[in-house]
Amino acid sequence: MQVRFRQRRGMHIKTLWMCFSKAINSIKYNNNKTTKNKTMIVVQLKEGENIERALKKFKRKYEKTGVVKELRRRQAFQKPSVVNRKARQHAVYVQQLHQAED
Repeated sequence: MQVRFRQRRGMHIKTLWMCFSKAINSIKYNNNKTTKNKTMIVVQLKEGENIERALKKFKRKYEKTGVVKELRRRQAFQKPSVVNRKARQHAVYVQQLHQAED
């Protein structure tokens, strides 16, 4: 039996599953502050529910934790000056949006 993995947003499902196994003690975003989340993802199933539906629920919850986003962010180092510059540019952009609303 040959197992095939389909691609989703540039990552194989097998890779996502491997990331999840490492992500039990991973970083979760909460109000723009990083906090350690030591709880597992729990998917509530109804009696007789399809396994595909359960996997879909699991993947949705997993994406909300931000683990894949954090792993991609950590792949390449960004200098603090670059991070600060981007933050300032974003702040200017947001301020311009707020001024345009008024």
